[in-house]
Amino acid sequence: MDYPYWHDMNKPNHQSKAQPIHSKEQQVRQLHSQDLFKHHKEVVIEHAGQDYRLRITRQNKLILTK
Repeated sequence: MDYPYWHDMNKPNHQSKAQPIHSKEQQVRQLHSQDLFKHHKEVVIEHAGQDYRLRITRQNKLILTK
């Protein structure tokens, strides 16, 4: 099943390096979803010994579940 997300991966102007978002209080690391998912629609994130699943829905939204 093709998702609209995958079409964005081949844009020639895509900048694949994560860049920090600067603010007065803190810096937040920014990731492009293309870099996180690659050619998959779901990734598993381990946090504090627990697995969380981040997936792309049919409506091209992100859902995080435990």
